[in-house]
Amino acid sequence: MLKGDGHLSHDLDPLDQGPKDACGVFGVWAPGEDVSKLTYYGLYALQHRGQESAGIAVSEGSRILVYKDMGLVAQVFDESILGTLKGHLAIGHCRYSTTGSSVWENAQPTLSSTDVGGLALAHNGNLINTGELAERVAPGTIRATTDSEILTAILAKDRSEPIDEAAARLLPMVRGAYSLVFMDEKTLYAARDPQGIRPLVLGRLERGWVVASETAALDIVGATFQREVEPGELLTIDERGVTSRRFAPADPKGCLFEYVYLARPDTTIAGRGVQATRVEVGRRLAREHPVDADLVIPTPESGTPAAIGYAEQSGIPYGQGLVKNSYVGRTFIQPSQTIRQLGIRLKLNPLKEIVQGKRLVVVDDTIVRGNTQRAIVKMLREAGATEVHVRISAPPVAWPCFYGIDFATRAELLAGSMNVEEIREHLGADSLGYISMEGLTEATTIPAQKLCRACFDGSYPIPIDQDKVGKYVLEARA
Repeated sequence: MLKGDGHLSHDLDPLDQGPKDACGVFGVWAPGEDVSKLTYYGLYALQHRGQESAGIAVSEGSRILVYKDMGLVAQVFDESILGTLKGHLAIGHCRYSTTGSSVWENAQPTLSSTDVGGLALAHNGNLINTGELAERVAPGTIRATTDSEILTAILAKDRSEPIDEAAARLLPMVRGAYSLVFMDEKTLYAARDPQGIRPLVLGRLERGWVVASETAALDIVGATFQREVEPGELLTIDERGVTSRRFAPADPKGCLFEYVYLARPDTTIAGRGVQATRVEVGRRLAREHPVDADLVIPTPESGTPAAIGYAEQSGIPYGQGLVKNSYVGRTFIQPSQTIRQLGIRLKLNPLKEIVQGKRLVVVDDTIVRGNTQRAIVKMLREAGATEVHVRISAPPVAWPCFYGIDFATRAELLAGSMNVEEIREHLGADSLGYISMEGLTEATTIPAQKLCRACFDGSYPIPIDQDKVGKYVLEARA
């Protein structure tokens, strides 16, 4: 029997884990500004991308100070802590672990100190040649077990040359997904892998510059969006402004799953708002999988934009049939067996007077293991729904991600072993329809060849040796 350990638990039911978000990174160079608070609010805006730990590194010009801990951004930092983090530049990170366990030692930003200065780094993504890179680090020199720590150790290894020069030499040898912000005592740096799998954007403050995982973080700190950091680009930000250099040719393969699930709806990717894309997916879903029904309801909040689009296109009224408990999603206490049996009701509860006697279309973003959707179908029937038709605004997720999302293994993914009809029977739904790959791709307005769609079709843009990757690859080596 699973027992609570008093630590943060991402899911109410640890046996029903959905896709875990990529991390969030934030960096600011702004003399005269309260950079620790800007970073705090930037991380607060990116909290959805990682909820296991949070940290901020700052420098006033002579030394780097890092504060990090396990938990949500608002749990790790308070006014008194932020008041001690003084400086003119800072980087921040909120983590979900994709390489290395969820422990304090693996929280970021990472920090390496040398005789000539320090280096702090925060990383969103996941490397696929971590073991190979680890060979370049002397045994016993690092305590953490993350690919981010390996990068930091290598970059700090030889401080006889400028950090941007060291990064330009190292990054072409790094394979996988990485959106990086890093810093020494005086300068902010940012880099994005040649495929640009994870997002990274540049913003302008009145007295400085900001780099962040999503445009929503720029909005919240009052920065004006300038542009995306290009795939294969390295930025240096200091008193001279922003200097750009290319360390590898761009071969764009942006993550399609960002549009489905990861990014905030108020974020813009490649010039198109995520909310607009998700609503358009809903319209296409209605055209691809129509059904006679009385009401379209979302699984809040993940299914809301697509449900709006589905209702608009189908002409079926949109309504709220499920109420979400806004304070559930992170809990210190593992639920008891009795509560676990209630399952989804801790998160969602039906509005019986709305759903009773109705033929429902229930729109959600993805099906991973299917436990949540199965519980929702059962719950809606118990509340009096006469039919429950499930519509999903992504194709079947049948393959794991090695580029920064912690999916289940292929064996654990429902679509890894079942066809659509078998999944429908498993859910207990009257019908089941997924958006087509073509429909989802066209809704983004980005050409298919510029997207990573591996979790849907198993075609990995950066070749994977699955025997050499995994969340605990460094712990296994140790």
